[in-house]
Amino acid sequence: MSLRARLQETLKEAMRAKDQRTLGTVRLILAALKDRDIAARDKGVMDGIPDADIAGMLQTMIKQRRESIGLYEQGGRLELAQQEREEIEVIERFMPKQMSDAEVEAAIRDTIAALGASGIKDMGRVMAELRSRHPGQMDFGKASGQVKAALT
Repeated sequence: MSLRARLQETLKEAMRAKDQRTLGTVRLILAALKDRDIAARDKGVMDGIPDADIAGMLQTMIKQRRESIGLYEQGGRLELAQQEREEIEVIERFMPKQMSDAEVEAAIRDTIAALGASGIKDMGRVMAELRSRHPGQMDFGKASGQVKAALT
């Protein structure tokens, strides 16, 4: 089942169950997805963005919410921080399985070898390839540091 279909099905289930947090979060995801689909039409993609791009969008949404949690906690707004945590839980249901640290290291080694990357100047190419091969499956912030260490 495609990610879009899972989102639509979850939306219906949340409506039936009157689960307001899931319903609101899935609606936010679908609105962001619609925006991305509209933007992709300019590039000739008429069927909507692929699941890999949706996974990247979801990862961005999780990152935004984690940043918000920190700000809310600093401001003493613990109820808003909790709301963000609950939204993260809903979004994570649609994310692909995350790679373990060992799998990330192996993917980095394989990508560096496949591209013949030899120095820090190749870091951009390696990161771009990792993003295309493993969308939503790893924390690219951490992976960036590992790639940098491997290339120096």
